[in-house]
Amino acid sequence: MRKAIGSTPALVANYGQFIQAIFDFIIVTFAIFMAIKPINKLRRQKTAETPPAPSAEAVLLTEIRELLKAQLKDKYT
Repeated sequence: MRKAIGSTPALVANYGQFIQAIFDFIIVTFAIFMAIKPINKLRRQKTAETPPAPSAEAVLLTEIRELLKAQLKDKYT
């Protein structure tokens, strides 16, 4: 870039260090990705195996529906 003049140091572009930093970053991110990917796969399998339990509201609404069906059945029989 610019040569050294007197006590002023030369201006140097250290693009090799920049490229090395990018390369190191890519390697580290790939390693983290490969470590997290199987963990997420195991989590998805666990959640798929156990269906969520119905909420208290859903259970209550189901009971009300069954009671109304029973009342209508008794009324028309």
